[in-house]
Amino acid sequence: MTVSEGDKTQIKSKERVAERGEVFTAEREVNAMCDLVANECLRPDSRFLEPACGDGNFLAVILKRKLTELRRKYKKSPRDYEKQAIVAIGSLYGVDIMNDNVIACRERLYKIWDKEYTSHCKAEASDETREAVKFIISRNIINGNALTLMCVDAEGKDTSAPIVFSEWTLISGTQMQRSDYTMSDLLLYNDTSAENGMGNLFALTEEQKEEGGVFLRRYITHYKKVQDYGE
Repeated sequence: MTVSEGDKTQIKSKERVAERGEVFTAEREVNAMCDLVANECLRPDSRFLEPACGDGNFLAVILKRKLTELRRKYKKSPRDYEKQAIVAIGSLYGVDIMNDNVIACRERLYKIWDKEYTSHCKAEASDETREAVKFIISRNIINGNALTLMCVDAEGKDTSAPIVFSEWTLISGTQMQRSDYTMSDLLLYNDTSAENGMGNLFALTEEQKEEGGVFLRRYITHYKKVQDYGE
C-alpha cells in the first residue's frame, strides 16, 4: 500500500496495516458519509454503531453534530441540555480489536463531550454526571472482534465472552433505563447495520428484542447514577 504525504494520518504503522488491515478514514470522507444521514446525526437518541471504530473518527463527528444541535435547542436550559447530552453519548457504540484504539476512542469521545458540557452548563455541571458519562462510554466502546462478535484479550485474540451492548433510554424525568443485550443477536434484526456498518443498533421492536437479542439484565436509576450499579 502506498501512502501519500497527505494520507499519513490514516495509518499508525505499516505493520498494523499488514496484520490487521487497519486504515483510518479521512475527515473529509467521514463528513461526507455523515452528511448522507445528516438528520439522524442531529437526533440525540439516534443510535450509531461503528464495528471497526479505530480511535473514533466517525463517532467523534457524530457526537459533535449531536451536541451542537443540543446547544442550539437548549440554549437557555442547562439541565435539559445535560440530560439530552447523556442520551447523545449513550447513543454511540464502537468495537475495535486493538486495545489502544479503544482507549483512545473512549478518551476522545469523553473529551469532546466534557468540553461542550462544561462550556454550556458552567456552574451547574457536576462531577457525578461526568462519572456517569465515563461509565457509559466504557460500556459502549468495546475491545472486541466485530467479525466473530466476541470480546478479545490483550493480544487481540477471541475470548469466551460475547460482546454485550447496553441500551440507554431516558424514560421519564431523570430516570434512565439500561438494558443489556448480546451484540450477535441484536444484529440479526438490524438490516441497516448489516448494510453500511453504522446502523441504529436498537432499532427493533420490544418483541424482536426479546426474541432475537439475548437479554441479560435491566435496571432503572437516576441518569447521574448509572455507574453505581457497576459492570
